[in-house]
Amino acid sequence: MATIVGVLPPQFELPTLARADVLVPLALDRAEQRTRRKAMLLSTVGRLKPGVTPEQAAALQPLFQRALELGVSPEFWKEIKLRVRPLRDRQVQEARLASWILFGAVLAVLAIACANVASLLLARAVARQREYAVRVALGAGRGRLASQALMESMLIGLAGGGAGCVLAGLLLRLFVTIAPEGIPRLNQAALDVRVLLFTLAASVGSGVLLGLALVLRNPQAETLGRWRTLGGRHPLFRQTLVAAQISLSLILVAGAGLLLRSLWNIENQPLGMHSEGVVTAAVNLSQNAYSNPARRLAFFEDLEARMRRIPGVREAALANWAPPEGKLEAQMLYALLNVAGRPGLDEGTGGMVMWRSVTPRYFAALSIPILRGRGFQEEDRDPNRNVMILSDSLARRLFPGEDPVGKQILPGKGAWRTVVGVAGNVKNNGLIERDAPEFYEVRKHSPQEMWRRATAIVRSEIDARQVAGWVRAEVAAIDPGLPVEIGMLDQQVSKLAARPRFDAVLLGIFAALGVALAGIGLYGLMSFMVAQRTQEIGVRMALGATPGGIVRLVLRDVAAWTAVGAAVGTAGALFVTRLLESMLFGVSSRDPRTLAAAVSVLFVAALAAAWIPARHAARVDPVEALRGE
Repeated sequence: MATIVGVLPPQFELPTLARADVLVPLALDRAEQRTRRKAMLLSTVGRLKPGVTPEQAAALQPLFQRALELGVSPEFWKEIKLRVRPLRDRQVQEARLASWILFGAVLAVLAIACANVASLLLARAVARQREYAVRVALGAGRGRLASQALMESMLIGLAGGGAGCVLAGLLLRLFVTIAPEGIPRLNQAALDVRVLLFTLAASVGSGVLLGLALVLRNPQAETLGRWRTLGGRHPLFRQTLVAAQISLSLILVAGAGLLLRSLWNIENQPLGMHSEGVVTAAVNLSQNAYSNPARRLAFFEDLEARMRRIPGVREAALANWAPPEGKLEAQMLYALLNVAGRPGLDEGTGGMVMWRSVTPRYFAALSIPILRGRGFQEEDRDPNRNVMILSDSLARRLFPGEDPVGKQILPGKGAWRTVVGVAGNVKNNGLIERDAPEFYEVRKHSPQEMWRRATAIVRSEIDARQVAGWVRAEVAAIDPGLPVEIGMLDQQVSKLAARPRFDAVLLGIFAALGVALAGIGLYGLMSFMVAQRTQEIGVRMALGATPGGIVRLVLRDVAAWTAVGAAVGTAGALFVTRLLESMLFGVSSRDPRTLAAAVSVLFVAALAAAWIPARHAARVDPVEALRGE
């Protein structure tokens, strides 16, 4: 029984941003901790005095050292470090970098769109040179023309901003739906007043800047004497805009390509086990209902027997935790492993080691190979027998160049254990972190070593969803009121790659938008340039140029602009993608194949966008083109 002493606000969150319905005080039982093999890991939260920085909080080091001297053996002091960091840094972690990168991608797409619209507006202004000249001849002042240009560009910006807000609302719902768990406050994201004001300012500001480019133009009166415009006054400026779009698009494509390659490496790295067709069921026995160790033992042995009787089940086993996700509760100091015949460690070294308490069929259920020795057997569950199995990485570390089978190890407190086998390495610390060294102990037929928690691991040849329903029914048959967490192991593995997948999808969407906008801009510019060069193309064809030669002429110009943009974009990508290094796995931020693929994508997109205008240029009739001369 517990007494309620207070009620927290409805929106209360823990310092980790996790939600909690019930909070109980932390009880530190020194007697219990002395009997446990693993140490209790704690995080401390404190509020600094006004004006004190986290760096100045290093003054806690003497107090921290004093706490170590009181509660930790000297040989382990070097294993425990004092680290002070702002709570906000711990809450957002890698989400901050990902958010800034995505914000940069949004700005890049905005810049590409602005360059696109600027190019199109300049082309439209060139086409309207005669109209502007007529207005000037009729007495229109420069201010009147400037106000007209600014108003048109601002209306375009406002219309684009309004449409963008609608599209952003739809995309935001999509992103929140597909987003993985663990992104701080993403479910609270909304198009509030601040976002709308920023969008309005960006839209109007972009419109004003584009309008200023048109205001600076000075209509020439001599344009009245021409029935068609022979060319624009700023072709180099428009070509520069296209090259800038290509370079920004290349940076986005290179970043998206790196994240996609990283995602591929994460999803296709060897796990050391087979997760297909495996169903897991995690149960936690309550302290009140299962306070008797004998009752806990009876529950888990009944559960194991029932799992084996499920139709279609090939293997069934129990473990304290199932890989590949690592748990702090399943770790211990490497320095606590004592090898028979060797002196103990003089100082802390080695970091952490994973450990699991499993039943004999655990390795068969997960298809983990036994490289040397043997696996656990039923007779090993006898309370008087003490055996263990090492992972290959731990065996190589403890016994370099030796056969560990038959050696004696004391893992912390308790009895000496004999190594009977070496198992293959398994991803046990997530998909990105390095595999932690690991050892396995057998779950004995003894109430003294029976934990309150266990995960049933069931491998079946039939549909996993059907097996999951049977597993839930078997747990309910033992204790109808016991909550059970059912999952498919392959889905759990996939969830560990959900965050990199989400980041890659988002940046990929922005990269696709950038390429599409650059392609549209290039198509519009090339169509305009072909229209402006109609007479030149007519003269060339009248002098013997072939349609194929005209196509090559147009595409050669496009290839030149694209090459300039690709060169600038490659240099920018080499600099910008360094920011992605902490988000990459198994690929360098300067991976040449990814950069080459990004350049190829941009060249293909540019040539595809210019192909239709080039074909139109090849169909110009020389007689019609020269009729106005």
